[in-house]
Amino acid sequence: MAAQSSRLPLPVDWRDEAEHRRKLAQGLNAVLDGKINATGTFTFTANSATTALSDARIGPASVILLQPTTVNAATAMNTWYVSARTNGGATLTHSNNAQSDRTFDYVVLG
Repeated sequence: MAAQSSRLPLPVDWRDEAEHRRKLAQGLNAVLDGKINATGTFTFTANSATTALSDARIGPASVILLQPTTVNAATAMNTWYVSARTNGGATLTHSNNAQSDRTFDYVVLG
């Protein structure tokens, strides 16, 4: 499942220097407010013991933190682990059942 980003990257350069500084300041202020553009939402795959999480921000050393957003996801919290990480994705191994609503918000760090 692919994550969707709600923020655009900050521009590396901009023809108007003052506007560029304003955009950089807005981005830094968002970071200081906790808006680090490192979140997403996904659902464990039903009838499977693994879920592929596709997110360009994931790398081999990333830490993936989950927050359950449904009752069945909360019940599954002790049944999962990150079994693989690569550039752009991770495999999460979890209990295999038919529940299709084990939905989580997640954070990628690193």
